[in-house]
Amino acid sequence: MIAANNVSLQFGKRVLFDEVNLNFTSGNCYGVIGANGAGKSTFLKILAGDLDPTRGNISIEPGKRMAVLRQNHYEFDEVTVLDTVMMGHSKLWSIMKKKDAIYEKADFSEADGIEASHLEAEFAEMNGWNAQSDAASLLSGLGIAEEDHHRLLKELSGNLKVRVLLAQAIFGNPDILILDEPTNDLDLKTVTWLEDFLLEFKNTVIVVSHDRHFLDTVCTHVVDIDYNAVKLYTGNYSFWYQSSQLALTQRSSANKKADDRRKELQEFIARFSANASKSRQATSRRKLLEKINVDDIQASTRRYPAIIFQQARTAGDQILHIENLSSSAVGNTLFKDFELFVNKGEKIAFLSKDSQAITSFFQILARERKPDAGSFMFGQTITPAYLPANNENYFKSNDNLIDWLRQFAAEENKDEVYIRGFLGKMLFSGEEVFKKCSVLSGGEKMRCMISRIMLAGANLLLLDEPTNHLDLESITAFNNALKDFPGTVLFTSHDHEFMQTVATRIVEITPNGFIDKLMTYDEYIESDRVAEQKEALYA
Repeated sequence: MIAANNVSLQFGKRVLFDEVNLNFTSGNCYGVIGANGAGKSTFLKILAGDLDPTRGNISIEPGKRMAVLRQNHYEFDEVTVLDTVMMGHSKLWSIMKKKDAIYEKADFSEADGIEASHLEAEFAEMNGWNAQSDAASLLSGLGIAEEDHHRLLKELSGNLKVRVLLAQAIFGNPDILILDEPTNDLDLKTVTWLEDFLLEFKNTVIVVSHDRHFLDTVCTHVVDIDYNAVKLYTGNYSFWYQSSQLALTQRSSANKKADDRRKELQEFIARFSANASKSRQATSRRKLLEKINVDDIQASTRRYPAIIFQQARTAGDQILHIENLSSSAVGNTLFKDFELFVNKGEKIAFLSKDSQAITSFFQILARERKPDAGSFMFGQTITPAYLPANNENYFKSNDNLIDWLRQFAAEENKDEVYIRGFLGKMLFSGEEVFKKCSVLSGGEKMRCMISRIMLAGANLLLLDEPTNHLDLESITAFNNALKDFPGTVLFTSHDHEFMQTVATRIVEITPNGFIDKLMTYDEYIESDRVAEQKEALYA
């Protein structure tokens, strides 16, 4: 369907990847993974023809149509929402415009009539008469209200624009679909809709995403960009991660015989295949695992940060009590009369349709913002640490990383070797610790903030979108660290896997009240779905 033939990309002396030979075939979904800066989005640009490789080429089966999720939110500002979607099928859109131009002619000739009939035949063959209704159906599925379909794209908010551009990419059943971070700014229902769409999609999908649950749900293969190489593996992200970790453990076990290693890998594949049968993946995708060759499983060379949250002091029984807390912004109520009693060791995930409500809530608990009304009290033994969604205010100085982190350390812990240890755990090594704060990327800033949280030795963590800007390796390490943390965690995240594996309690904040459930994230989603079905039944 689409192939990379001896593709290499080099910027100056830096080789991003070399001699890549891959075939992407119909009916499969390929998840492209790699550390930040490895070249995931760059590789997609080469596949899409937006960037020429240094050597090699991309070949596409003749007659096949490619669609790409574009990130330029302003390109279609003066176009209506519905037309923006239909423009995703450029050939169909071109025929529609040619037809309209001919029919609008004042001096309509016989030649025009002949040309119009040819265009009409081609239009019908491409199912053009259903184009508008198909586009509207896609928009509705992605949560775009019908009254917005005829508005100009510039009149929509940023997150709705993203959905329109996603609808544009998937419109018209493209043969090859390339998606770069398609779940960004999508709510849970829309992500679920997209997952279902891709599970039923019969053509080729190539996607970059930091959402592990999304990759696990839709992917049949993983394309790993690592150390200048691009390798293809069968299975979803969890299969790749767990099998590569198993292979890494086996490699370090010098005494383990080859036959024992092979048997252990085969048993792992069988277990994973059995679990896959209970997922939403199609049977054909599950069977790919059963056919895998154990020799294809290799140890990953990826480096994972060592995120370890240790409490300097064990918390007592009194953790946090919130009474009648209220907050608003620009006259809009974010929440009011909010009450919560937090128990020791709980890991509470907070949800809201308005992310500003949760951010305001965490800022109040971190004493960075005052509530409109109400109060809260931490227990006497509690040491909280706050990780904000927006950390720009923490990086205004021109300090190097050692001096930046040192300012958050207690007087007895300001030794450079001690500080370097926390930076090293987040993969800042060697000369990297002398980088200036002002030149850090979003991912590097987040890794610094995690170093700061580890340094605090807190027994209660306040985490507002902690996976923002992190690569999959850091997200996985952070996720595992929170599962192992014996203290209390209050957090919110758009990462489904993060929410499901960490949270023991779910609290949804609304302007008029709150919902408090002692259950996992998936259980909460299911209960919400059942409630919606009952509501629809009796409506």
